[in-house]
Amino acid sequence: MTAKMASSLLKVAGLARCAWHSLPSVRAVSLTAPLGQGVPQSLWKLGRLNHVAIAVPDLEKATALYRDVLGAQVSATVPLPEHGVYTVFVELGNTKLELLHPLGEKSPIAGFLQKNKSGGMHHICIEVDDINAAIVDLKEKKIRLLSPEPRIGAHGKPVMFLHPKDCDGVLVEIEQA
Repeated sequence: MTAKMASSLLKVAGLARCAWHSLPSVRAVSLTAPLGQGVPQSLWKLGRLNHVAIAVPDLEKATALYRDVLGAQVSATVPLPEHGVYTVFVELGNTKLELLHPLGEKSPIAGFLQKNKSGGMHHICIEVDDINAAIVDLKEKKIRLLSPEPRIGAHGKPVMFLHPKDCDGVLVEIEQA
């Protein structure tokens, strides 16, 4: 719009005394620049939801529910002694459920089940493209980690758990994609 056209419109609207620069400005959205262009780029990125983990008091019963009643494909039971759990994965197409059952006296799942007798959601796992960069960045942002170094998780990839008090009450696991 030219200044002459704007002046004509102001006269018609009865706003001839208003200066052109006092009109509210209209911001155009660039179709080529990303919307978050003012946000500093991170050296790592979140990926897809890998799984939702559910602590279960009876692993065989829970496995049978998903396999026999709901018709899902389930994995064999895999012991992970370094994490203190038995795991069974339930395939859902776009993600997985991880059924967790205690393995050993010091299992974190045993403590969870003492507080939640029927079981329940334990954590979510989100893939990251660079777990080491993510760990450095999260430490700088004062997110507490539950171990000093990444450990190898159920998928044979490095994982790290983030403290639920720093993640809105949710235990978050990040896993190398």
